[in-house]
Amino acid sequence: MTPRTEAPTATHCPYCALQCAMSLGPARGRAGAPEGASGASLEVAGRDFPTNRGGLCRKGWTSADLLAHPERVTEPLLRGDDGELRPVSWDVALERAAAEVQKAQAAHGRDAVGVFGGGGLTNEKAYLLGKFARLALGTSRIDYNGRFCMSSAAAAGNRAFGIDRGLPFPVEDLGAADTILLLGSNVAETMPPFVQHLAGARAAGGLIVVDPRRSATAALTADGAGTHLAPAPHTDLILLLGLAHIVLNDGLLDRSYLAQRTEGLESVARSVAPWWPERVQAATGVPATLLRETAGRLAQSARAGSCYILTGRGIEQHADGTDTVTAAINLALLLGLPGSARGGYGTLTGQGNGQGGREHGQKSDQLPGYRKITDPGARAHMARVWGVPEAAIPGPGVPAVELLASLGRPASPEKPGGVRCLFVHGANVVVSAPDVTAVREGLRALDFLVVCDFFLSETAREADLVLPVLQWAEEEGTMTNLEGRVLRRRRAVDPPAGARSELWIMNRLAALLDAPSSFPDDPETVFEELRLASAGGLADYSGITYGRLDAGEALHWPCPDAAPGAPPHAGTPRLFAERFAHPDGRARLVAVRTPVPVPAAPTEGAFTLATGRLLEHYQSGAQTRRVAALTAAQPEVRLSLHPAAAARLGIADGAWVRVRRERAVVVAAGDGLPGPSGRPEPAVLARAELTADIRPDTVFLPFHFPGLAAANRVTEQRTDPISGMPEFKTTRVVVEPAVVDPAVVGPPLLASAVPSHREEQ
Repeated sequence: MTPRTEAPTATHCPYCALQCAMSLGPARGRAGAPEGASGASLEVAGRDFPTNRGGLCRKGWTSADLLAHPERVTEPLLRGDDGELRPVSWDVALERAAAEVQKAQAAHGRDAVGVFGGGGLTNEKAYLLGKFARLALGTSRIDYNGRFCMSSAAAAGNRAFGIDRGLPFPVEDLGAADTILLLGSNVAETMPPFVQHLAGARAAGGLIVVDPRRSATAALTADGAGTHLAPAPHTDLILLLGLAHIVLNDGLLDRSYLAQRTEGLESVARSVAPWWPERVQAATGVPATLLRETAGRLAQSARAGSCYILTGRGIEQHADGTDTVTAAINLALLLGLPGSARGGYGTLTGQGNGQGGREHGQKSDQLPGYRKITDPGARAHMARVWGVPEAAIPGPGVPAVELLASLGRPASPEKPGGVRCLFVHGANVVVSAPDVTAVREGLRALDFLVVCDFFLSETAREADLVLPVLQWAEEEGTMTNLEGRVLRRRRAVDPPAGARSELWIMNRLAALLDAPSSFPDDPETVFEELRLASAGGLADYSGITYGRLDAGEALHWPCPDAAPGAPPHAGTPRLFAERFAHPDGRARLVAVRTPVPVPAAPTEGAFTLATGRLLEHYQSGAQTRRVAALTAAQPEVRLSLHPAAAARLGIADGAWVRVRRERAVVVAAGDGLPGPSGRPEPAVLARAELTADIRPDTVFLPFHFPGLAAANRVTEQRTDPISGMPEFKTTRVVVEPAVVDPAVVGPPLLASAVPSHREEQ
């Protein structure tokens, strides 16, 4: 690993969508760096930037530690007949991949080959991956892991506003707010530098956090800084309907705004009428007086101050997540916030390029520029840009959970055959997908699995072919942060000799497959094509160039190309100031289905499981679990459990527990733990962490750990019917004491307790 220059390189953090600005360069005698460690040759420094103002979280400060990690994959690995992965040349690797594609499609049709992408890929790689799937592979079977974390908010934003951009305003605007309603997001742990943007609301006593846990973010409301609302699990929608009811019933709505800028008020008014405060209190556990105070605070701030409503995964990762986010948007519209100078609504994007990664073709139903793949005009436009007949572009595919459920599935009278050959880019589905036991079975049923990664992740360990790719500091490209601002990722170090960019890989495979159109391997050339492809779309990047970004311009999409002779378009940092993106320019209030709360049957040891993130780890943990400082702080999975519930079950703090689904599911012996019947069931082994910061009816597991510690062993493949997002937040589980010898079963064994495909052969 060699720095490209002696001067630090200005770039951005490789983790979350806050995309904190940083510099990466040679270490200048940093104290405490171990001799020979990567941190001794490179160091990270925070840069002043609107999103982070020079600050970074623990993950950002340690991000350089992975660049020279000893577990780095630096040459292609092909599985032999003996089940072992062994190094091969790039020519052998790519020729084998192309042959397996042709074999699968000759036997089972074009859709027998699938692609699973990631929300951390640069805009250039996400764009070319969509093009590669549809033209080089000729398949409709492409989707990505952003379906797990943003799709419900995207669906709700599209139907309300006609467009989906996480924050339709710069994050700095939040600093002027005296009231912020934050639902389902623990930003104090997931993106700590964001917390400084809440300072104004906290100083005014107006930070309102909705979370069944007293998370680190909820704790920011203490000492008069705001209010923590802790509703019962899966009642966020009812809570929002109740707040809307009060706003309407007490005359707190902005009638002028609603008349001038929205449609659908009458239907929403009817839909929230049954949710008076006392009924909401009975369903959610939030006192009616607190509901009235919250609604009054929001309305007062919307009229005379600055008020924002923000949502996160906590209310989105549900089977009714789109409706829940829609209810939050309805509340914001009733208060007159979106597009006003007094506040707004936004959703907090999670993955590094979760915004840009879903705009340019990785989603099963979209073409570049956020165009619908079923729109004849969009298809004609892309056919012109790509230089192919429109018929060469496949139709819509299927969302991620359905795609994964089809792996290896034979054809039947009821269903077509599933994917037989799969390419995975920037995702670790063996840890991050719901019901990972079923996902692993699907991967093992494939004829051929290709994984592009820089570490041998849990998913890569299942692969037939592993292709080593570049890390963030080794590549050029662009990312789009949570506020729709396009940023430059710059190459700061030279990559290992054997690693290649995904752009290079797609270029070579496209040639081997005799693909139509072109597949450039230069990032700027790809971006120039992306500009043309996005032109005229909702997410229009056509006016953005590397030159403008390198000059330091702050460019938020849409940023169309200027007419000849006109000054360059300045981008759109604030959407909706004059109109929404629907043809008539008006936003839509959408009445959502009214839930009927059904109390859970009293089962001994049964709880509602919520999954989420920790400060020290990111996504599936494939990167952060390899950083010594982060692993030392959070080495193993812990189940947050209320002391009263623990006492009832005879569970002590730090004791081992077994977490299984309330409804038993029998699996193969190697993939489960013995249940009450003695048959193996998907279950998680964890240590109990007793805390009064969680409701007695709820438990919490972080999802960053693999093997028997993987929280998604017990989540289900149930999805939102509109967005396709999985239900991660309300799985019913049973918690039981587990008899485990810590000397025998510790974090290393938990991580590897489920054997890989290689180890089983």
